Amino acid sequence: MATLRIDVWSDIACPWCYVGKRRFEAALERFEHRADVELHWRSFELDPSAPREISTEEVSYIDRLAKKYGATAERARAMVDQMTETAAADGLSFDFDRIQPGNTFDAHRLVHLAAEHGKQDAMKEAFFSAYLEQGVAIGDHEAIAKVAVATGLDADEVQGVLQSDAFAEDVRLDEQQAAQLGIRGVPFFVLDRRYAIQGAQNADTVLSVLRKAHQEMAPLEIVEGAACGPDGC
Repeated sequence: MATLRIDVWSDIACPWCYVGKRRFEAALERFEHRADVELHWRSFELDPSAPREISTEEVSYIDRLAKKYGATAERARAMVDQMTETAAADGLSFDFDRIQPGNTFDAHRLVHLAAEHGKQDAMKEAFFSAYLEQGVAIGDHEAIAKVAVATGLDADEVQGVLQSDAFAEDVRLDEQQAAQLGIRGVPFFVLDRRYAIQGAQNADTVLSVLRKAHQEMAPLEIVEGAACGPDGC
């Protein structure tokens, strides 16, 4: 059976992307052909212009959220509380009061490094948890290096990536492909380059698309009969 390739565009600073990952995993656990799935995490930056680190001492996450959406602080807090409850239903423990925002570009580069060692999914999971649950500064080199090493990557290799532009082209290529596909929001799942799931859909919806995509990959069932070929009829 051919492999069912799934490409997922997401950003580490995206709460819905972590929820989407959990729901996808829940669907995958019920998928009869999960052994045929080949998962690839692709880079997407919600705010490519963000500085590496953003101070939360003067402006809180709630205040920044309110400014972004033109809402009151009370409305922003309600949005955060609702997101926290949604995540909890999928087994996640978001802590927005501890979040230390920043530019995610270098973390994405480390996800590409992890892919070379068969640890891409583990690295993505670790970064999501570090940022959204543990309050790790996602743009700080020292902080993300610790997360990467704890995930099983070599410390010297991690530092080599962070101190260079390694995998920068890979991140940019992911983002270029996202633009070509018209991806405006994440998470965005592309199955077998034919089907797409936008947003953190529930596990039942994801499972139905997985089954449909896999079914259409199945080889033709041939009922043999009289026929002509290169060697005659």
